[in-house]
Amino acid sequence: MTHCHDVIGIGFGPANLALAIALEEEEAGLDMLFLESSSAGTPWQGTMMLPGSDIQNHPVRDLVSLRDPRSRYSFINFLFENGRLLDHLNLPLEFPLRKEYAQYIAWAAGHFAEYVEYDSRVTAVEVEQRDGEGPVYRVTTSDGQHRYARTLVVGTGRSPYIPAPFDGTDDARVCHLTRFLPTITALESGGTRSPREIAVVGGSQSAVELTLYLSRRFPESHISVWSRSYSLRQKDTSPFSEEGYFPQFTEYYYGASREAKRTLDAYMRPTNYSAADGDVLRELYTLMYEQRLDGDERVRLLGHRRITDVRPGPDGVELAAVETVTGARDTRSADLVVLATGFRDLGPGPHQDRFPPVLDTLADRFAYDSEGYLRVSAEYLTEAAGTGTPPLFMNGLCESSHGIGDAGSFSLLSLRAKTISDHLRKLKV
Repeated sequence: MTHCHDVIGIGFGPANLALAIALEEEEAGLDMLFLESSSAGTPWQGTMMLPGSDIQNHPVRDLVSLRDPRSRYSFINFLFENGRLLDHLNLPLEFPLRKEYAQYIAWAAGHFAEYVEYDSRVTAVEVEQRDGEGPVYRVTTSDGQHRYARTLVVGTGRSPYIPAPFDGTDDARVCHLTRFLPTITALESGGTRSPREIAVVGGSQSAVELTLYLSRRFPESHISVWSRSYSLRQKDTSPFSEEGYFPQFTEYYYGASREAKRTLDAYMRPTNYSAADGDVLRELYTLMYEQRLDGDERVRLLGHRRITDVRPGPDGVELAAVETVTGARDTRSADLVVLATGFRDLGPGPHQDRFPPVLDTLADRFAYDSEGYLRVSAEYLTEAAGTGTPPLFMNGLCESSHGIGDAGSFSLLSLRAKTISDHLRKLKV
């Protein structure tokens, strides 16, 4: 009979890497396997590895330290083992550089290579009845191979959010931020001229970082930042608001009604969404001001704009928009359009995924609340709609049930890993 693992993790980004570490350090004794679609050595957030960009969270909120500050897999120990601890501590930066944190993640992942199959894109997940085993998951990958597991942990990250009208556009000159650097490389290697007109859509940290990067890489280009709000906004980094990234808030949020959750979401949203850190906002504002002094305004902010139509053509991508306060309409052309529009959360809304896309065939096996949200326990275990469905955990996908601390950041990564690890061990027993 084909081997059946205790647990298969789909995805081996930071969320499932933190889980693998927790399972090892807490001696769970589980037969685990992780399936990762990217190649070994692919850097974390490699498509956004912009020079000078940082991770926007405290380095001690790493893969392990909140769970066990003595772990050998901490960011501090990574620096120590690589002879960079004093150099790093001497850096005049609030947060670590993104490229150094990517090296940290690769270093930690390298210790678990025996548990990971890279270049393994999951194409189907089904439930199969096995003699003597009961129901198990059959996971099929793009090479046609089947792997079996008694439990799944889904840590794929969220799907890119491509808003209308871009969701109906298939043009190489329009890219989501998750394809940013490969798109730039392809554009330059294709022998085409540098883009003269660039549109960056969104008002997030990524939108500001991308605008600054593009202004340096293509200094002769004109860059327009299209924002739905009046202007760009600074993140709420008050220590009071930041307590939304404490486990106490996660517990509080989890127990709230859906209506109360919406109120909490509205309060916490500026800490992470449609806002940017003060350092990059100041840099961008200074750049725009200096360009106006020089009479050469190449970076412009177009606020209160809702893009209503996209028309790719031989001479560029035409964007039609309405100014939402005055109702004025205008049309502009761009040689490159970058969507800094974020990601989809789990939920029933038009901007959400009912279920992680990799598991769409299983969606009807699980229970939903009266508003259509997936029912997930405090331990990140999905609630089955009936009998015969093996356990399935969501790792890093549960903002709609657990709040802002589950928004894809490192903030509570190690504590969530411990919660899932503890529950997996109970299932084993």
